[in-house]
Amino acid sequence: MNIFQQKRLVLTFYVIFLLFVPLVIHLFFIQVLQGSEYKQKALEQRTLKVALEDIPRGGIFDRWGEKTLTLGRRELRVVVFPEIIPDKEEAVRRLSPILGCSPAELAKYVTGRPGYLPFKLDSRQLRQIKELEITGIKVEEIYFRYGSAPLAAHVVGHLGPITDNDQLAKLNNLSEKKYQLTDLVGKSGLEYFYESRLKAGESRQVMRAYVDVYRRLLAGLGIKKESQAVTGRQDVITTIDWEIQKTVEKVMDQKVQKGAVVVMDARNGDLLAMASRPNFHPANITQALAGPQDALLDHCTSLYQPGSVFKVVVAAAALEEGLVKASDTFVCLGESEHLISCWHKPGHGPITFEEAFAQSCNPVFAELAIKLGPAKIIAYARAFGLEEQTIIGYPVPRDNRQNLHLIGEPYNLVNSSIGQGPVLASPVQLTAMMNTVVNNGVYIRPRLVKGLRDEGGRFVSYFPMGRSHKVISSETARELKRLLSLVTSRGVGREAMLPYYGAAGKTGSAELPGGTTKVNAWFCGYAPLDKPQYIVTVLVEEGISGGVTAAPVFREIMEGIILPTR
Repeated sequence: MNIFQQKRLVLTFYVIFLLFVPLVIHLFFIQVLQGSEYKQKALEQRTLKVALEDIPRGGIFDRWGEKTLTLGRRELRVVVFPEIIPDKEEAVRRLSPILGCSPAELAKYVTGRPGYLPFKLDSRQLRQIKELEITGIKVEEIYFRYGSAPLAAHVVGHLGPITDNDQLAKLNNLSEKKYQLTDLVGKSGLEYFYESRLKAGESRQVMRAYVDVYRRLLAGLGIKKESQAVTGRQDVITTIDWEIQKTVEKVMDQKVQKGAVVVMDARNGDLLAMASRPNFHPANITQALAGPQDALLDHCTSLYQPGSVFKVVVAAAALEEGLVKASDTFVCLGESEHLISCWHKPGHGPITFEEAFAQSCNPVFAELAIKLGPAKIIAYARAFGLEEQTIIGYPVPRDNRQNLHLIGEPYNLVNSSIGQGPVLASPVQLTAMMNTVVNNGVYIRPRLVKGLRDEGGRFVSYFPMGRSHKVISSETARELKRLLSLVTSRGVGREAMLPYYGAAGKTGSAELPGGTTKVNAWFCGYAPLDKPQYIVTVLVEEGISGGVTAAPVFREIMEGIILPTR
């Protein structure tokens, strides 16, 4: 073989080699990198499948990671594989009397794709259906995401269909998880904020029928129940205390038609309960949309005029700046006051500052606001978190209506001193403000989500407790706590007082537009008095007053959740 032939042979080898390289790489991708995906596709082609959960998603759990806020439940249901039922008419005839439905109604479920029937079964029906031994019909437990009365519905949020191909493309770009137009996705709350983390690639458990090309059951395989250890879902672990949330919602169902309640752990700023009314059921959004306009609104994070609860900020600023002492005397002329009238129309007459705080005397706080000036009030309100809308783990969009600078605009200062006019705050913000006083003047950012947990029970993301900063001195905080205790012992908030434990806090009655005598009634406080466990804020919309309407709700909730200290 001459040199020319050798070179041509070598060249031919390299050409063949180069032609085979892409093929080898392609086979590597198919068999190694994408092997599991193609294996799954091949399995789907030769089997029929029914997912044994209605919505394959991660759970939204309480602070211990044990109980779901959705109160998911398991129910026995009839699973049908229509393609392998030998005689559908006979199956319908025998099954309909057991299920208590007409043959016509049942017939539509035994055609088309595999699935489960919408009829709950009792033990008698279970036994009778098993005795039928109809090929293609089984009874299995189905896991339903939502129970009859889920907790913290506004926090959890709700699901809805994918609206169009643009949204589908956007969802598929969020992560490696694949979406289809038939999927349900988060539309609000934690379901929305953690959509890509909650979504599961498939159900944890499925019923699978192994069939041949003619859709006949394969001998030896038949219909099997299979479990998947890894489905791609993650769980959201919140700071919500399941028992406290349940207690709060029970009280609200009885006493609050419209409003909000927030409960915070006085030690660390964790939100232990958040409940809004009117309520809705996440599994029945159509009914919610047909109800009150604000049924889907999270009132706990919505902005309201806080009324006299804002006097805590004015009092803190005046005490910290040395402009007032508890024994300083003022004069209240009631409705004859030139700056602002007092709710007590005859007037309190000569009144000390501590009495003015306990009785929520408007003219005294208007006078203090003028002495302080808007700049100082704005600075203290900001330090108390009344412009901080961030909740750790719960990224609600910012509401730009909250603007403390408006306090400094002409004619706004006096109204702002009593929490009216441009002053806006959410129940969560007011709860964090009160917690600052309880924690000796240290503000702690509220937290709602601890982190995300994988299917092995390990945290894959963790949200540490909130940042803190000093707002007022410990001496000022101590004096404020004493003043807050006077509100419940001899002031306008006596209905909030708890036997044995004691309580402290501040009432608020924010006027509503339209000339109505109704107000947004507030009580924001804490208990026990000596060693506070919880901060609770109650908002009752369209109430009588903070002391009459909100304070009793505060007391009842505290009585239900407070831990014994004897």
